[in-house]
Order: sequence, then C-alpha cells, then structure tokens
Amino acid sequence: MRPWAGSWRWITLVLLAWGTLLFYIGGHLVRDSERPERSSRELSKILAKLERLKQQNEDLRRMAESLRIPESQAEAGSLAAAGRLRSLEDQLTRAKQKIHSFSTRLVGDGPGAMQEELRRRVENGVKELWYFVRSEVKKLALMEASEKQKYADALLQDLGHQERSIMTEMYYLSQADGVGEWRIKEAHDLSALVQNRITYLQNPADCSKARKLVCNINKGCGYGCQLHHVVYCFMIAYGTQRTLILESHNWRYATGGWETVFLPVSNTCTDRTGATTGHWSGEAHDKDVQVVELPIVDSLHPRPPYLPLAIPEDLAQRLHRLHGDPSVWWVSQFVKYLVRPQGWLEKEIQQTTEKLGFKHPIVGVHVRRTDKVGTEAAFHPIEEYMAHVEEQFQLLARRMHVDKKRVYLATDDPSLLQEAKTKYPDYHFISDNSISWSAGLHNRYTENSLRGVILDIHFLSQTDFLVCTFSSQVCRVAYEMMQTLHPDASSYFYSLDDIYYFGGQNAHNQVAIHAHQPRNSEDIPLEPGDLVGVAGNHWDGYSKGVNRKLGRTGLYPSYKVKEKVETVKYPTYPEADKQLSAQSSNNNNNNNNNNNNSNSKK
Repeated sequence: MRPWAGSWRWITLVLLAWGTLLFYIGGHLVRDSERPERSSRELSKILAKLERLKQQNEDLRRMAESLRIPESQAEAGSLAAAGRLRSLEDQLTRAKQKIHSFSTRLVGDGPGAMQEELRRRVENGVKELWYFVRSEVKKLALMEASEKQKYADALLQDLGHQERSIMTEMYYLSQADGVGEWRIKEAHDLSALVQNRITYLQNPADCSKARKLVCNINKGCGYGCQLHHVVYCFMIAYGTQRTLILESHNWRYATGGWETVFLPVSNTCTDRTGATTGHWSGEAHDKDVQVVELPIVDSLHPRPPYLPLAIPEDLAQRLHRLHGDPSVWWVSQFVKYLVRPQGWLEKEIQQTTEKLGFKHPIVGVHVRRTDKVGTEAAFHPIEEYMAHVEEQFQLLARRMHVDKKRVYLATDDPSLLQEAKTKYPDYHFISDNSISWSAGLHNRYTENSLRGVILDIHFLSQTDFLVCTFSSQVCRVAYEMMQTLHPDASSYFYSLDDIYYFGGQNAHNQVAIHAHQPRNSEDIPLEPGDLVGVAGNHWDGYSKGVNRKLGRTGLYPSYKVKEKVETVKYPTYPEADKQLSAQSSNNNNNNNNNNNNSNSKK
C-alpha cells in the first residue's frame, strides 16, 4: 500500500489548494455583492472563473473516485487518508453551495423566499388595517354619543393589535435571508473604521508638531450638556484634522479631571503647547495656527460645516443603507470614544448590574423633574410614560419570551419609585434611589452625582426600548449610546416632547415627497421638493415646521416628507484606514490558520 500514500497526499494537496482558491473566489463574490457599483464585465469574469473551478472540481472528483480503495482492503494509513478526503469533499461541497447562493444573487435571481413572503404579509397587513379603519370609522360616525367612547376604546385596542402584528412582520423581514447578519457586520465594520480614525488622529507621532484644538469641559451646565460640548469640539477636531486637547482640571464633577473617570482622549498628546496659539476664527484663517482654542458652540463664529446634523460624505452611502438616522449614528461614534470607562468604573458598572438584577427584556424610563419642569420641559405624570412601556412590552412579547415586565426607572425625583410600584404592581421596577437623591439640585455637582448619572445613562442605553423626554440631555446621551450597541436603534425610543436634536446644531430640514393642501388655517401647503425646516413632531401624525420657499409656518402630515441629511466632505485618513485593513487581514489570516490547525487535528 506504500505507493498509494503518495497519490493520496497529492490529491489531498490539490483538493486543499482548490478549496482555498474556491473560498477566495467566494469571499470576492461576497464583497462584490455588497458593492452594486461593480462593473458587469468584472462580474462576468468572476463567474467565468467559478465555472472553470466547478469543472476542475468534477475532474478531481472523478480522479479521486478512480483512486479510491475499498475500505475493507485499506490499511490504517489509507483509512485515515480516505477520511481526510471525505472531510475535504464535504467542506468543498458546502463552500460550493454558499458560492452558488452568492452568485445567483449577483446574476439577478432576486430576493430570498422568506424575504418575499414577509414582504407580502406586511403589504397585506397594511391593506387589512386600512379596510378595518375605514369600516369602523364609518360605524362610529353613525353611533349614539353615549356609545361612542366605549366603542372608540375597543377600536383603539384592535388597531393596536394589528399595528403590532405588522411591526413584528417588519422585524422578521429585517432579519430574513441573511440581512440581519449583514447588518451586524456592516455596523461593526463602520464603527471600527471611525474609531480607528479617531484613535489615529488623537495619537500623533510627534505631539510637539501636531496641530491641536483645545476644548475646556467646564461649560456652565450639567453632565449631559458638558459631554455634548466635548462631542462638538471633537467633531470639529476631526473635520480640521487636529488632535483634541481636553482641558478638564478642576472639573465641577471631579476635580481630578476627565481621566479619573474615563480613559484619556489621547495616549501620546495631552500637552496644549505649540509654536503659535489663537482663538477660533474659521478653518481657513486658522490654517497656519498650530493650537486653536474653541469656544462654546453658542459663541462659535464662523460656523464650520462639521456641526451636527451633517455626516461625512465618504460614509454617507453606507450609513443611509444601514441606519434610520445617520446623523445620530455619527454623533454616537464620538460619544462611544469619549465614555470608555476607567477600570474602577467598569467594575462598578458590573457590580451594579448584578446588584440590581438588570436583565432583558427591559424597557428604560427616564423622568426628569426638578429644574427642568416649568422651564425647559412640561410636567409628565408616570401614567404617560407607562402607556408606552405597556405598548412596547406587548410588541416584544410577539417575538420573545417576556418572563417579567422589567422597567429601569431613572429619575431625579426620589418619591417616584414608590409611586410607580404602587400604581403598577404587575411591573418589576429596577432603580437605585440613591442615584435619584444625588441627582437633586443640592447634590448634583459632586463625584457621587457623577457616578449616578453615568450609571443611569449606561443602563438606559442598555434597555430594549427607551421612553423619556428628549428635552433632557441625559435621555439624548442614552439614546446616542444605544446606537453603538445595535446595528440600527434609531426607532428604539418614544419621546413625550421633542424630537432628537443636538444643542447648537445646524438647520434640521426635511424635503416634501407628496403634495399637501391645507385643510384648515393651521396647515401649510407642500409641493414635492419643497424644503421644510423642522420645528418638532406632535406624535399624532403631524409635524410642525416652516416651508422655506413660502416662508409659512404650520402643520403638515409627517408621512409627506423625508429627512434631508446634509453631507460634508470631511478630510480622509488613508494611513488610519491602511492600518485597519492590515489589522483585519492579519486577523483573517490568524483565523484561517486556526481553522487549518483545527482541521489537521481532526
């Protein structure tokens, strides 16, 4: 049997080489499937290669079959070789099936069966909802006044069931045929790209020669507001390719500064010194100034294009495809970099998680009272929040097991926890009343208060859905952090007042996609293409804004417009991208080596 050993080794090596090449072509096809702009000529070449490889596979199979020895006559060595061959054949078959799946998508076989089935179910659900509403409203119009309230309540309940049914189908549609996996990978890759660019910018090779932008954290406001102040500084630093120098000594929350709580914004460059220093006077004027000091956003003049809600031009296409609110995603990446916890804080978060029994499913509720009520926000009773909490749990129950209706309650009103427990005994409220006490006006600017607000924001961001008021910066920060934990969490909230905004942002505009003729004096007319400056959403199907063409302010149906997301030509970071690409390549090689070693052991 000795002569056969060489043949088996040769066949095994050929099959292994063929398999490697097949996986390479498969990877090429996967990448091309995510880039629809590839030319059809290149696609044809790849598919032609695939056909040639298929033919070679058949030739190798016939050769292997002709050399196969009956197992009853084989010795131990040939049995092992035959087992390895069968294992290789199985792997190649699976790879071939995957590549066939990708190639058929490329040549226009269309969406998967599950995707189409769910799409039709959603379409049918919307039609049936309209049929139902039309019929019931007609009945309601003919009823006696005494019967209308009871009938309206039952109607709303039925409508809720149908809406949740459609939303559940939409969720499964978003996950069908591998789209969910693609979305997770794309979100990870985009975030890794941005985080790597920020890290590269923040750690120059020679700090003494680096162009710097100085930002002082001590703006006269609370933690959420100060964090957003640093985010705004960071965005301008990124846009002007300057290293951010964060001055936080004698921070009102922690006298030791930012680095006592979070990781430093730079490991190599924290010194603000430079050959020339000046105050912000515009990107063009500051070109030859090494160190630029930035004011608070309210005093910023001239205003650069890098302010929210704009996003980078080079990421815009991918972001529009991935995320429901690209502007929030872009802000979230700077928040993600800034709030990387120091070791003690990370340990504190883990211990508090265990102590509170924080588990999923869970809905987050943030109730801001004290100084906000009557100034920046209206008073909202707990009943308003809990109505949306209950609605969300009914939706969650359609796609997961809800063992308990858990609510993480964050508030600056210490009496609210007991009120909520008394009024809603069927819910399991998770809250730390010591944080509520520390959030009071007399205790707010202390290290204990800082610990409390950081924990509240962390747990709110970790929930499955957030009910709050976007007039609060704490709520908006939690919502921003939530975006870093999911591929797209843009719809994971209900705000009782404002839409999402970033303090000091540039204009928030929408574009009309349907015409609208006013039905009363409060409405404004719209024509497709009209630019609308958004003032807010009334959460009743109508929004308020100004038709910039006509100069008229009023209400309009929210569905008749779409968001106009501004894109800005940010500078590129080719060296940072090259480093990330090399790192990814090394990781892939290591994974392949580990897989090969694992297969060899088998």
